Amino acid sequence: MSLDQIKPAAKADAMMYVPYFQGQKRQLLPIAIGLYQQGSLEGERSIEGGESIPFVATWYVSKLPADLTLCRLQFDGNAELSYEMNMQNSEFVDYLIEAIMSYRRTRIADFSRAFYRKLLRIEE
Repeated sequence: MSLDQIKPAAKADAMMYVPYFQGQKRQLLPIAIGLYQQGSLEGERSIEGGESIPFVATWYVSKLPADLTLCRLQFDGNAELSYEMNMQNSEFVDYLIEAIMSYRRTRIADFSRAFYRKLLRIEE
């Protein structure tokens, strides 16, 4: 499913996350929560000077912003290229908002560089 086809979450579901976001991110919150509630995202990671690598991200869905979610990414359909991390739902929804913002600019579903740094445990 394309990110253009994501249905915004119900207002009650998005309202719990409002204190965590400001400005444009707050405006995209219902769409990001709608994506979060789907539990997965298919996209591709752009590689500078190379071909993009497809990925599937999956995560556990819960209602509360302070709950932890386990996010898994598998690249190129290869189990050996699987990564996972735990984070607070509100932080993960922030990464989903950034992915939506990026998609609107590039038409490619992908996470931010900060997301990958966290996933790969690279210190900034």
